[in-house]
Amino acid sequence: MIMESVQERIRKHYPELTNQQKLAAKYILAEPKTVALQPAKAVGALSGTSETTIIRLSYALAYSGYSELQNEIRSSLLEKVPKADAIHSFRTAAVEMKGKQDLISYNMEQDVAYIRQTLGELQKDQLLQAISRIMAAKHILVVGFRSSFAPAHWLAFTLNVVRGNAHLYNGPVDDVNYLLTQINQEWLVIALSFPRYTTETILFAKAAKERGAKIIGITDDELSPIGPVADQILKVSAPAPTALKGMTAIFSMLNILISGVVQADGEQVQQRLKEYEETSRQIYPFVEGTEV
Repeated sequence: MIMESVQERIRKHYPELTNQQKLAAKYILAEPKTVALQPAKAVGALSGTSETTIIRLSYALAYSGYSELQNEIRSSLLEKVPKADAIHSFRTAAVEMKGKQDLISYNMEQDVAYIRQTLGELQKDQLLQAISRIMAAKHILVVGFRSSFAPAHWLAFTLNVVRGNAHLYNGPVDDVNYLLTQINQEWLVIALSFPRYTTETILFAKAAKERGAKIIGITDDELSPIGPVADQILKVSAPAPTALKGMTAIFSMLNILISGVVQADGEQVQQRLKEYEETSRQIYPFVEGTEV
C-alpha cells in the first residue's frame, strides 16, 4: 500500500479544514523546508496562525501529532530529485538575458526550468500508481477544456494508439447523459485542469466519481479545483498563461505517462501498434515511406 504524502492528505482534507487550518496548510505546501526544521510554534507564527492551529491541522490530516507530520515532510524532501531550485535559476538567467534579445535561449531555458521543477516534485510512487490505474481501467475518458484541450486531445489519441479504449470528452458535442450512464468502477477519468479552471471539467469529474470511476487529476496545484475531487493528482509546474508558456511541461508529464504504459505492457503495445498501422492504411491516405 502506498503511503499518502503530506501533499496528498492536504489535498483530500482541504475542503473540511477551518480557514485558519487552510492558511497553515498552504504555508506547509509552499515552505516544506522551513516546516521540516522549525517547531510548531514557529511554523504557526510564520504562517500567520498559531501553534494550536498547526497541531490541530496535524490531527485533521490523520497524523498522531506535529512530529509525525514533520517527519513525513523530512522524508519526502530527502526522496526528491535535487533540482537546485530550477525556477529560481531560470529567473536569475532571465534577468541576465534581459535586453540581449536572446529569444531562443530565454524560451528554452524557461521550458527546461519548469520541466526540472515538475520532475523534482514528482514522486515515483505517484507515477507508478497512475500507470497502474491506466493499465487496469477497461475504459479511459480524458477531459480538458480551453488551454487543457490540446494536451487532453493528444493524450486520448496516444493512449488509443498504444492501448485502446480511450476517448476524449468533447463537451457539448458528446451526449453527456449517455456517457454518464455507461460509467462505472471499471472506468478511469483523466482530467486536465489548468488556469483558468473550467467548471465543466470539475462537474464532469464529480459526476463520474459518483458513479464509481477513478479520477486522475493533472493540474498545476494540489489545491486547484480538481484537487478535492481526484483520487490522485499529478502536479505540473506550468507558468501562466498556460496556453503560451506551460505546454512543454504539461506534455513532458503526459509523455512520461505514455512511456510508463509502453514499458508496463511492451508486447501488447507492439501488437497494438501493428494493428493500428494496418487499419490506418485502410482508411487514411499517407505519404509513402512514413510511419505511425
